[in-house]
Amino acid sequence: MKSLVILLSLAFTSCFAKNQEVQVISNGDPILEKVEQKATKGLSKAVFASGCFWCVEAVFESVTGVGEVISGYAGGDAKTANYRDVSAGRTKHAEAVEVYYEPEVISYHTLLEVFFGSHDPTTLNRQGPDAGTQYRSTIFYQNEEELRQAKAYIDQLETDNVFAQEITTTLEPLEKFYPAEEYHQDFEARNPNDSYVRSVSLPRLKRFQKQYPQLLKQSKH
Repeated sequence: MKSLVILLSLAFTSCFAKNQEVQVISNGDPILEKVEQKATKGLSKAVFASGCFWCVEAVFESVTGVGEVISGYAGGDAKTANYRDVSAGRTKHAEAVEVYYEPEVISYHTLLEVFFGSHDPTTLNRQGPDAGTQYRSTIFYQNEEELRQAKAYIDQLETDNVFAQEITTTLEPLEKFYPAEEYHQDFEARNPNDSYVRSVSLPRLKRFQKQYPQLLKQSKH
């Protein structure tokens, strides 16, 4: 009975939109096009994964110099880039975010600081109550310079013994980013009373904001 209670508790505090319609979509679907239109032209972009994308999106959106953040999937192919398959762990994707930022305001190095400062990169294929490769800690690099900076940053964290355990973050080349279904976008802001948002997302966001006040947009203080 105790095991059943624990499983039920996890089910109600996991990154899953229980009351939302699960939509299976493919690249080129109008839903994707609508989401992609939110991206601001002229901004640079970076892709990260560190657990439930609802949480990660909210963290990056609170940072100065970040213009837009899109929740989606990376690491797999277009055919299975949908929430039903990814959340069930049936694909190679990770729940990820595409961060659009102003390079003259915030550097890629600072984005790495946000990334590592807002989650536990030592828990292999797990973040909080969410477990599986779809919740892995990953930097999806787009070029050799991003790869170089990511490696150097991890090396420095390990040299400084910032984390007690070994960093398990993977570095994977970005082949394609697939925006998630529309109802996932800005999920935390649009669903403040969701049980997962209240118990996991908001506490994670507040921990980051408390630790890095110098990086926050004025409106997010």
